[in-house]
Amino acid sequence: MTAPFRVPRSVLRVLATAVCAAGTVSGLAACEPGTSGGLSAMAVSYTTDIAGTRALENEGVRVRWLSCAARLDSGASASPSARAAAGVDCEGETDDGGAITIGGTVTQEIGGRCVHGDLTAKSGGRRVFRAYVLGDCNAPVPTPGRTPPPPAPGDGGAPRPTVTVTVTVTETRTPLG
Repeated sequence: MTAPFRVPRSVLRVLATAVCAAGTVSGLAACEPGTSGGLSAMAVSYTTDIAGTRALENEGVRVRWLSCAARLDSGASASPSARAAAGVDCEGETDDGGAITIGGTVTQEIGGRCVHGDLTAKSGGRRVFRAYVLGDCNAPVPTPGRTPPPPAPGDGGAPRPTVTVTVTVTETRTPLG
């Protein structure tokens, strides 16, 4: 008679840790404060990633992957007249293994369609473009068939980004003997 398959405790601990980490990441992203102008680091990084990839490809750069991170400038909400700003840094790779970077400052993000600011993209050590508007601000608002933009700060009813966690478990079995 075959004994039932049992999942080792170490595997369960790894899975539990991964689920907790995913919950923490999604919770932090959902609670990210925006500035009085509605600028959020999550929206800036998402939109810069999408619009930056399209702009690079329009310039003939074959993008394998691009990942952007944004941070709100601490002085952005110091006074009511100060314009909100976020620093953004993107890193990526071309299809042939070359480095890609996009960096600069974003002062406005419009619904996952475009960002305003001062951004410079480089690939293979050369400047590909410098943009003050990246993306298509006049594009139609995303429909349910397309990927929705991240929710605006304080928009409780907006859809949240999906978090996917993949855990690879290696199990070594030794014969009993």
